[in-house]
Amino acid sequence: MHGKGKLAVIFAAAALLAAAAFWALRGVGRDWIGFLTSGRELDEVIPDILPTRTTLTLWYTDEALEDYLAGAAVHYMEENDVRVVPVLVSGLDYLEAVNRASLEQDDMPDLYILTNDSLERAHLAGLADEIRDTQGFATGESFSQAALRAVTYRGKRVAWPFYYETSALVYNKTYLQQAAGEMGVREDDLIPETIDDILSFADAYNAPETVDAVFRWDVSDIFYNYFFAGNYINVGGLCGDDPEQIDIYNEEAVRGLKAYQDLNQFFSIDAKSSSYEAVVQDFLDGRLVFTVATSDILARITQARAEGSFPYEYGVVPLPDINESLAARGLSVTDVLAVNGYSENKDQANAFAAWLVCGGAGDIYAGTGRLPALLDAVPDVTGADGFAAEYADSIPMPKMMRTANFWVSMEIAYMKAWQGENVSDMLKELSEQIMEQVTGSEYVEEEYIEVPEESQTDMAD
Repeated sequence: MHGKGKLAVIFAAAALLAAAAFWALRGVGRDWIGFLTSGRELDEVIPDILPTRTTLTLWYTDEALEDYLAGAAVHYMEENDVRVVPVLVSGLDYLEAVNRASLEQDDMPDLYILTNDSLERAHLAGLADEIRDTQGFATGESFSQAALRAVTYRGKRVAWPFYYETSALVYNKTYLQQAAGEMGVREDDLIPETIDDILSFADAYNAPETVDAVFRWDVSDIFYNYFFAGNYINVGGLCGDDPEQIDIYNEEAVRGLKAYQDLNQFFSIDAKSSSYEAVVQDFLDGRLVFTVATSDILARITQARAEGSFPYEYGVVPLPDINESLAARGLSVTDVLAVNGYSENKDQANAFAAWLVCGGAGDIYAGTGRLPALLDAVPDVTGADGFAAEYADSIPMPKMMRTANFWVSMEIAYMKAWQGENVSDMLKELSEQIMEQVTGSEYVEEEYIEVPEESQTDMAD
């Protein structure tokens, strides 16, 4: 018997013993017990005499979800008479643990939370069934195309979009208001639409003593850099699942990475010592006007304002384009609810998943700081709508197992670009490497693209 059923059997056994004692006083105990069990084990008898309740096991790895999922489980049981048992497990070899428990039928999860980039592996292993969306929840009316693409594999939706992470441009609204007054313009005119706009602002800005830099971000992490060339890099198509759609090395991507490289001449950020934590702290200390951050900064700002250490207004907008000819596009990762193909309770698991990502999504930010993928559940906190807008236009992390090393290689390429190496050489080498992995060819050679002598980004005098 599985562990999760043992407690129910113990309680049932106690009930049977109490009943036996009651009837024994009336002289019918032995006959009644014998008739009831007929020589069977007690845990074989319980289901025949006591009402049963479906129990779903939900695995997750994010400790921040613990209280939220516990509360959601209680609420769902009250509404639907289905018990949900959330289980916090280690993120180390997570999918292997799901697979092992499923094959051994040892307290396996009926559904579990994972990131969308693991869905090819999960689906091919039978661990992520095509969802059963009987109510039509998973549509463009409820979720952005980015969310739906994140859960789509080979034309099938194999999970439910739950919450997401992406990067956006965060700015000190108070500084912009002050600058607008000094420059005689509207504040909205100073919200940058391109990197060129930031450079122009920096050139004209009379920064107060508290400001160390107009723009600083973590140049060592691909999640905050990818947008410079991301609009022109295709790894697996819109859903990140098509090995025939690979386009990494092209003129626009080279120009975007060159524009990124040229910024080092202006901002002089040391890639080796750059860190996201330091950048966020600089913003909270009022040392920056603009930065690129993920949604965790919202909770950090809220806490800092409550403590009185952030006496500023702020705003969040989608990532700026590079210039008038080069568009930006950032990355996103979506945490999804997958229904285990080995579960015997797929209908109930799908029903709970639909309820959680649609009905329970409105409370997830307050309880966890995570931003829900559901369009109607954008939390009422300054900046959340900016992240939602960026997410809707973002590139979901691809699902293909053969390109799993692409992100590490791309991060290295960006690091080398920042340090001055030839951007065309790096992208060419990376593209050939990925193409060989995906196609299985022993040798792929791309036609060389010359690096533009000057990027399209206007550098300040």
